[in-house]
Amino acid sequence: MRRLLLLTALALALGGCAGGRLAINGGEPSVGREAIPEAARGFMVAFPNMMIALDSLREGPEGIEYHGTLTGTNTGPGGTGRSARMGGFETWTAWDGGRIAELIGRFDAGYYRRQLDGDTP
Repeated sequence: MRRLLLLTALALALGGCAGGRLAINGGEPSVGREAIPEAARGFMVAFPNMMIALDSLREGPEGIEYHGTLTGTNTGPGGTGRSARMGGFETWTAWDGGRIAELIGRFDAGYYRRQLDGDTP
């Protein structure tokens, strides 16, 4: 989710409010200009060639939803060398002066892990 996470992390950390929040799969939110890019960094390091394709952008029940598909090869430090392809989405739920102040990212972590472990066709 390199481009997706990078773009939203930058939007929150650089252009957003100082108290911006990023939560992924129900985890503890990263809050603030230093913590948000750090949360995205793990994906970017694990998948140096990661790309995100925009599948759709629409209004959902909880906010604006950005749906995308991640593709990349896990060649970062300690990587498996396996390719991954999976969908996910972010919900942008709060606004500060027209900028994203909170986003909640979701993806199938089990499917992600199975791909890296080689347990999927």
